[in-house]
Amino acid sequence: KMWEGLGYYRRARNFLASAKLLVKEYNSKLPNTLKEIKKLPGVGDYTANALMGFIHNYPTIAIDGNVKRVFARYLNKKESKINFDQLIDSNKKNLFITNRNSDFVEALMEFGALICKPKDPKCSQCCLNKSCRYLKSPNKTQNNRRKKIKVMYYDIFCYLSKKKQIALTKENEIKFLKNFNLPLIKEMENKSVKKNWKFLKNYKNSISNLSLNINLYYKFSDKIPKSYNWYSLKKNKEFIPSFTKRIFNQVSTLF
Repeated sequence: KMWEGLGYYRRARNFLASAKLLVKEYNSKLPNTLKEIKKLPGVGDYTANALMGFIHNYPTIAIDGNVKRVFARYLNKKESKINFDQLIDSNKKNLFITNRNSDFVEALMEFGALICKPKDPKCSQCCLNKSCRYLKSPNKTQNNRRKKIKVMYYDIFCYLSKKKQIALTKENEIKFLKNFNLPLIKEMENKSVKKNWKFLKNYKNSISNLSLNINLYYKFSDKIPKSYNWYSLKKNKEFIPSFTKRIFNQVSTLF
């Protein structure tokens, strides 16, 4: 209950798929190149670089928000004006001066989280305070990150049965909801009348930086499209994503 809605369901599926792929294609060992690691489901640049450092002690940096802030503060520049890949590549001799590359990857992340914090950085405790341009400059560049919220509008159409079941499919055109079992979802249209569908309610939901304005429709039917399967509205609710669970809760009021 504490971590639903955080994307862990998808991560768990990717984790399992990656494990199976490693066993089948790589003799149960992690590949030793970024290109091969990024072939694993759900693995991008950040995770691939972190794994290369942690597992293979490769001289690299996993660039997350904490690491970007450390470099931006040290240089007293806007993050948007820094090419981090180029910066790291041109300073390899200064950055990777020991064989403890695994520790260095972790240390940079922790340094940004615990010392060079977003608010109230602990500059007096910082080992870089003698050369930090941010600390020395009277004109300190601020890198306040504000998450841009994107509002999106969707119509959700639920096939229901008298047996307290809902029809779900993995075939939908909504990119950020791919591979989820869901009812029919379409971008909201201006037409107010949805033929053969009954309007249930309008509600809002949030996923990451998306604010979803949803119109929920339903109809009782014994027949459903081929790509759909019936699911109980009561069973296994603890194992479904919060987005789907919210739909379940709404249509359950009809019974």
